[in-house]
Amino acid sequence: MSVTPKSMSIRRTSIGARRNPESEAAVLQAARQLLLEKGYAGFSIEEVARRAGAGKPTIYRWWPTKADLFIAIYGAEKSATVVLPDHGDLARDLTHYTADLWRFWRDHPAGSTFKGLIAEAQGSEAALDALRTKFLPERLEPVRTLFERAAARGELRKSEIADRVQLWVGFSWFRLLTDQINDDDRLIRRVMTLLAR
Repeated sequence: MSVTPKSMSIRRTSIGARRNPESEAAVLQAARQLLLEKGYAGFSIEEVARRAGAGKPTIYRWWPTKADLFIAIYGAEKSATVVLPDHGDLARDLTHYTADLWRFWRDHPAGSTFKGLIAEAQGSEAALDALRTKFLPERLEPVRTLFERAAARGELRKSEIADRVQLWVGFSWFRLLTDQINDDDRLIRRVMTLLAR
């Protein structure tokens, strides 16, 4: 996306610690567009600031790292794309949710660049901290909810939820990081049935 001279002359001002809704929307839109064009590796706060007509100090105050800004984009896009199922059966719910999440990772710009955050977290303490403390608690809430509903129905013990969530993450991230998130409904169903036992 080329930046027109008019958009380059627009400079959005900060309103202190409170987020200016117009500036926030411009930053998030610029970040989405940059992810679409350049992926996670080409994603930078500097370029987002330039495209959004916002000051870097303002962006850094709201999102202290590149990882934080990416997490905000990823969370909003995933929530709008991947719906939490409720069929009353854990294996079926997990199968549906996992297939939809893999499709998001495969087909959506925010999803397909998620591997970049995981890779950066291997060499950056700030990215690792963002992944552990900001990304995982919120992004794992939907799958945790599926297990909690199942425990309430008596399909499993509540004490098993944390372990089963970690097993689900291990399977899904392994498939993502080895580029094996194709539409394999039988595989997903088989593994989710094992996790639901």
